[in-house]
Amino acid sequence: MPHVEPKEETIAIRTPYITLGQLLKYAGLIDEGAMAKPFLAEGKALVNGEAETRRGRKLFPGDTLLAGGRLLRLVPEEGE
Repeated sequence: MPHVEPKEETIAIRTPYITLGQLLKYAGLIDEGAMAKPFLAEGKALVNGEAETRRGRKLFPGDTLLAGGRLLRLVPEEGE
């Protein structure tokens, strides 16, 4: 089966940054914040192409997250 690159999705944030745990929940990749640590411990998240296990990692506009077969790019909310 050929490898298919996920389509990039944008997530607009109105704050200067969002933590990885918050983003996982916001994007629907986990149902509650307590699920972030085990999700990340399994090596299921790449931030800017590198494995990340810290749920408190700050992500800023321009950063990308590859997790759950989705590629998310953070952008500033319009007007910010």
